[in-house]
Amino acid sequence: MRLVVIAGFIATLVSLLGTPLLISILRRHGYAQAIRVSTENEPYPAHEGKRGTPSMGGVAIVGAVVAGYLITHLIVWRPLSATGLLVLFLMVGLGAVGFADDYLKIFKQRSTGLRARTKLIGQAVVAITFAILSVTVTNEEGLHPASMAVSFIRDTSLVLPIGLFVLWVWFLVTATTNGVNLTDGLDGLAIGASIMTFGVYILISVWQYGQNCEFMMTSSCYNTTNPLDLAMIAAAGAGASFGFLWWNTSPAKIFMGDTGSLALGGGIAGLAILSRTELLLPFTAGIFLITSLSVIGQVGSYKLTGRRLFRMAPLHHHFEMLGWPEVQIVVRFWIIQGLCVGVAMTLFYAQWVRA
Repeated sequence: MRLVVIAGFIATLVSLLGTPLLISILRRHGYAQAIRVSTENEPYPAHEGKRGTPSMGGVAIVGAVVAGYLITHLIVWRPLSATGLLVLFLMVGLGAVGFADDYLKIFKQRSTGLRARTKLIGQAVVAITFAILSVTVTNEEGLHPASMAVSFIRDTSLVLPIGLFVLWVWFLVTATTNGVNLTDGLDGLAIGASIMTFGVYILISVWQYGQNCEFMMTSSCYNTTNPLDLAMIAAAGAGASFGFLWWNTSPAKIFMGDTGSLALGGGIAGLAILSRTELLLPFTAGIFLITSLSVIGQVGSYKLTGRRLFRMAPLHHHFEMLGWPEVQIVVRFWIIQGLCVGVAMTLFYAQWVRA
């Protein structure tokens, strides 16, 4: 538990102190994201007040997570694990895809950034590489970080062949990263929800470490590989997000950009896959799923019926169009996320009690 606290503290400190330095550098060079404005055919919430706000804040988040994990291992002189490095790979790789997207938004002033197909290809390359490595590399005990069984609270009896496993991981990673990306439309919304999600994975991973089959062979033990390192990554993710929220809360001094949203989504998906809680993702990442479904429903309804379900998608913009204040929307969405993660923890603990 001491290592988890150290990793979270270091990541919080790096993010809290590093973000204003990043803001200063970006402002000095005028690196601000283009802001979408309303047109006659496409109304959009009034965000003119956000013009000039620096973006690419995800660089500070990713840097803080990496620093929190690596420096903690250095302090206690503990060897790195394949499990922890794989989650970092997923975060950094997807953050790089997001960085390319932010580059176009900032330097080319294209509010849409990368083309959707290009972004999806980049996400797929990182996700597929992660999937293959997770079932081929081994830790010091000779165990693979991931299992090819579909998991809920633990591995189920449904074991996928390698091809379907890779596609399954790709789907989870793409869905989660895009969910965080779509939710990142209001100051503090996505980063605040991410703190709650990482918090759940701290609790899950610490519990799995204490009840790990490596230490105690019982009917209720967990087969998760290196759960302590997963807890450290989750703590670093929560700490980095917590430090960034100080600067991203309304009115935001900086946006995380796709660099941050894709990296956070990758971290959440990686923790779910390697902690063997894949089907728990709809609850641990509840608000991200709800936001994604609002976009899917909006597009599907318009194509099938010619009518829109909401005034605008994603869902938080619908409430903006209704006149809700931004802070009110953010806080209420945080409450929904809190309820979702509460359900996730209830399901996790209830399964252990039954076992």
